[in-house]
Amino acid sequence: MRFALPADFCVDLLLATILNAEISGYPSFPLSGIRLRRRGMAAARQYSGGANGNRSLERGIEILRAFRPGVDTLGNGEIAERTGLPRSTVSRLTKTLVAFGMLDEVRTQRTYRLAAAVLSLGHAVRMGSPVLTVLGPLMRAESTRRRLNVGLATADRAMMVYLESIRYNARPTLRSIVAGQQVPMELTSLGRAYLAGIPDTERDRLMAQFRRRTATATKALIAEVQKSIRCVRRDGYCAVSWQPGVLAVATPIVLDGLPVYAINMSVQDIEPTEAVGAEIGGYLVAFAARCKAAFSSFQNEVEVSA
Repeated sequence: MRFALPADFCVDLLLATILNAEISGYPSFPLSGIRLRRRGMAAARQYSGGANGNRSLERGIEILRAFRPGVDTLGNGEIAERTGLPRSTVSRLTKTLVAFGMLDEVRTQRTYRLAAAVLSLGHAVRMGSPVLTVLGPLMRAESTRRRLNVGLATADRAMMVYLESIRYNARPTLRSIVAGQQVPMELTSLGRAYLAGIPDTERDRLMAQFRRRTATATKALIAEVQKSIRCVRRDGYCAVSWQPGVLAVATPIVLDGLPVYAINMSVQDIEPTEAVGAEIGGYLVAFAARCKAAFSSFQNEVEVSA
């Protein structure tokens, strides 16, 4: 029996390893809004298939997830605070994770950091992803052709994690997007397009999380999210400008037997207008159709050769 490593988990770990400082120009999100308390462990289990999973494995994964960009090392007390796990449990599991090469111990500080083995998991995701194999070259060609940034993402809990990011603008910028980077689902075109592509029950659950995540998830924000979802259903895309001078347009990519993805195109240093959004949206919808057709052909070839 073969198992595939989930992209959202492994690329998330890749991000935490390769980025030791918060990217300048990106907003930070209060840990109080996303910390897992004891009741949060039950919420975490809903992502892993329910309460019948292996508790030690679940807790070990939550410890690895506690390491985020901007945090080089964490002690057992800090990990316990971030995960809601008892400190004795954290101490036992961090020793196990060190023994198996997933954490490095900084003995002089009595802290831990993610080990190189975690980076190899992220690399395995990128190299083994059939979606990236097919869509990656198409994205690079389209970025050059349209002179636009092109990104592909999927969900990691209530965030979106980039699987690929093709940046057309080679000039230095405060906002550099890399594979593995997370962005808020409810604030971005990628996230809102993803919400439009998933079943109603899953979307309702995520919308409830947005309302609980921070005090900024006001009725106005929820209304904007719902408006973007309606735009995807009507026009095939939604346009969002959540960073000054940046307009991003996204559409969902629904492929048989795979998680829902979202693909976007974005431009910088422009005045985000409806006309610009409509022009990019036209490019994006046509490009997404080509991506789906290319992946369908790829799947057929794999089935024939199997």
